[in-house]
Amino acid sequence: MKIVTVIGARPQFIKAAVVSRLLKKQSGVEELLVHTGQHYDDNMSEVFFRELEIPAPAFHLGIGSGPHGQQTGRMLEAIEKVLVETKPDRVLVYGDTNSTLAGALAAVKLHIPIAHVEAGLRSFNRRMPEEINRIVTDHVSEWLFAPTDAAAANLRAEGRPEEAIHLVGDVMYDAAIDAGRRTGNEILEKLKLKPKSYLLTTIHRAENTDDPVRLHNILKAFHALNKEWQVVLPLHPRTRALLQKSPALANLAECLRVLEPVGYLDMVALEKNARLIATDSGGVQKEAFFQRVPCVTLRDETEWVELVELGWNRVVPPSSVAGILAAVKEALHDSQAKTPPSDLYGGGKAGAAIVSVLASANKPG
Repeated sequence: MKIVTVIGARPQFIKAAVVSRLLKKQSGVEELLVHTGQHYDDNMSEVFFRELEIPAPAFHLGIGSGPHGQQTGRMLEAIEKVLVETKPDRVLVYGDTNSTLAGALAAVKLHIPIAHVEAGLRSFNRRMPEEINRIVTDHVSEWLFAPTDAAAANLRAEGRPEEAIHLVGDVMYDAAIDAGRRTGNEILEKLKLKPKSYLLTTIHRAENTDDPVRLHNILKAFHALNKEWQVVLPLHPRTRALLQKSPALANLAECLRVLEPVGYLDMVALEKNARLIATDSGGVQKEAFFQRVPCVTLRDETEWVELVELGWNRVVPPSSVAGILAAVKEALHDSQAKTPPSDLYGGGKAGAAIVSVLASANKPG
């Protein structure tokens, strides 16, 4: 059996590392990695392949950045050529990026069965490009690997067949367990940071970076927090480019500890030693929980509703500086987060569950 896996962004590299490692151990299974090039500089791409020991992609498409339609269209054209050439039995996609959507569309047009890891997540905000990518991918996929009960329930509510839905847990948790065994504190020593003495922040979503008011509120809140806590900000290249165009925003960021994007193992070290994490990233929300660090999510909603219910995450729209500061203060001083169920997110066995289904001969339906 031949599987083509389509990846292109940091979170997908982390997830694919778990599943690809296990697929490699399966007799009779050949996996070909296709890297779209959605994340293309070393700090956002190649470092993950090195650290996570992901085999070199069989195909590197080099698409790069661009408007959504242009980027997705170029990916779709290039992936289709790969699929026609390689004739896989299945196509495997992850998450909710344009790489995910392009891989799924290319496969379904060629009648190749699709498996979607992280299926069923919903923000119920169709203004988010990621939401459209999720919905379309789930509705053309034959294997739907749901990370949570809520995700599986969403798929059922949308009429997806029960035999296609597999509640497996979250491979990001598998990855976090592995990274926790391998990471040290070298980056803290390099940056001269003491554990629990700083707040870790990330910001990259278009809904925040493309809205001058929201981005200003976030940076002004970080600026205020920096008076009491060292605020560490690994800066996404896209966000950095926006700051360079605005002297006012750049001035707000000046006092922060702004870093180039860091590799996965260094990011895990920064996460587990932070006092609090403030982010608009879906993956970092979960990584905060995996390290049992309180999190404030700078968005209007989250797909990971169980973390809010358990008290490990607070969602605050960055519509005001005061709102952000109040949420951070509350998270810093609240110790009432609930103990999670031991099997939450698959208990570290999501990758094995996914591979078990993929390696089976039977197709759903």
